[in-house]
Amino acid sequence: MDIQLKKGILDVCVLYALSRGESYGYKIISDLEGIIEISESTLYPILKRLETGGYITARTAEYSGRLRRYYKITAAGLKKLKSGKEDLQEIYGIYKTIFGGRI
Repeated sequence: MDIQLKKGILDVCVLYALSRGESYGYKIISDLEGIIEISESTLYPILKRLETGGYITARTAEYSGRLRRYYKITAAGLKKLKSGKEDLQEIYGIYKTIFGGRI
């Protein structure tokens, strides 16, 4: 799969997970299980990129004696998620036209 396309899809998936509520890395991976496979080594650069872009915010809090980083989607992140959904719907429309909905 084209790396830029996959990057955009992964961003949308992470934003989708965070649109359901504040979360942390391991839980995001668990929430996306069955939707898309994502590893920690893939997730954390995505989270950093989304945070730098203003699409999510992060805070650190203690949990069971350890520090855990929690992420929350911003208004800009919700707009990016909506835009990403529209992009994926367009891609799906192209796919259906070309392949008739078959894989």
